[in-house]
Amino acid sequence: MTVKLKEQESQEIEETKTERRIQSDGAFEERRKPAERRRSMVDRRSGFDRRRGPGHRRTEERRAAEEGEMTDEQFEFLMAIDQYKRANQRPFPTWTEVLEIIKALGYRKVAEQQPLESFRKADRLQPVEVG
Repeated sequence: MTVKLKEQESQEIEETKTERRIQSDGAFEERRKPAERRRSMVDRRSGFDRRRGPGHRRTEERRAAEEGEMTDEQFEFLMAIDQYKRANQRPFPTWTEVLEIIKALGYRKVAEQQPLESFRKADRLQPVEVG
């Protein structure tokens, strides 16, 4: 008996979902209006460019780094971090540990401090006219 009730309930649910009305000639007429789910404009940019927004380009250094091309210095640093993570079984080293790795690579503070803003200007996205 429960099987019949379930079948009857599912049939009633289907009927209410479709909200169909029988016309005089016996055909069904759909009363719902289909929702347009597609965007009116297709964004053909891919990956990083799509997320960046219209009219912005990356510097050559930034583009190379994002696409996996690294300088020897960057690759050496990456391998040192990877070696540390494997040796110490730590998936994410702390900033203190990163500083230790940098010092182990031979880097020392020898120059005067510079404001970080000057470093960001080199990486900052350059606006480009879109037209």
